[in-house]
Amino acid sequence: MIRPAALLHTTLALLLTALPAFAQSSAEAEMRFSTGVMHLREGRVDLALEEFKKAVKEDGKNPYFQKGLGLAYSAKRDWKPAIVAFRRALELNPYYVDVRNDLAAALLSSGDREAGKRELLTAYSDPTNPTAEVSARNLGQAYYEEKNYAQALNWYRTSVGRNKDYSDGYLGLADTLAATGQNEEAVVQLQAAVTEIPTDTALQLALGQALLRAGRYGEARSRLEDVVRKDPAGPLGRQAAEQLKSVPK
Repeated sequence: MIRPAALLHTTLALLLTALPAFAQSSAEAEMRFSTGVMHLREGRVDLALEEFKKAVKEDGKNPYFQKGLGLAYSAKRDWKPAIVAFRRALELNPYYVDVRNDLAAALLSSGDREAGKRELLTAYSDPTNPTAEVSARNLGQAYYEEKNYAQALNWYRTSVGRNKDYSDGYLGLADTLAATGQNEEAVVQLQAAVTEIPTDTALQLALGQALLRAGRYGEARSRLEDVVRKDPAGPLGRQAAEQLKSVPK
């Protein structure tokens, strides 16, 4: 499954940058939309949904409002109306390529996997796509879920090639390598990732886990302990602490 939290963070950031672009909408509609974004970002999904609905009622021809509505439905895992809203956003603005990532995620989650992958491929192939690495990573994830590891590796490598600062591409690549028994290669890729993004704790954790699978226990312990130090009370730190219990002395 495409990670909803990761996508939501990316797509909300892009949505916020669009605010000046719809000056033609009424002040009331813009206020509703901005409030909806705030609620969604802070996890108040029902409140966000109501605000986006009101924004769309004020101006049903604004693609950003439709995208916000789709995101709120997606956060509730209500895929049918989410798909309708995303498709409406694309009808209103066929060049709003970021919506294809959202539409693809909703289609994949609803069970229409072929349609979802087609949307991702269309998004990736669009020269105006500002986040082609995300589309490639999501295609990798879709194929990984289907155990089509050759295609998953291809798309994860493509994601990393497009943006070496995008950690999810490395994480998916390492997961796929591990699934195919290529533990040492997973270590190599994650070491490269940590060099590129040294402050990313999730990559540090993944590297520790990969070292453990590869039987490199001393290095694994060092990496996992470092994660615990960096995130002692957080989920990554707790996961690393739990993982440390299985590292041989």
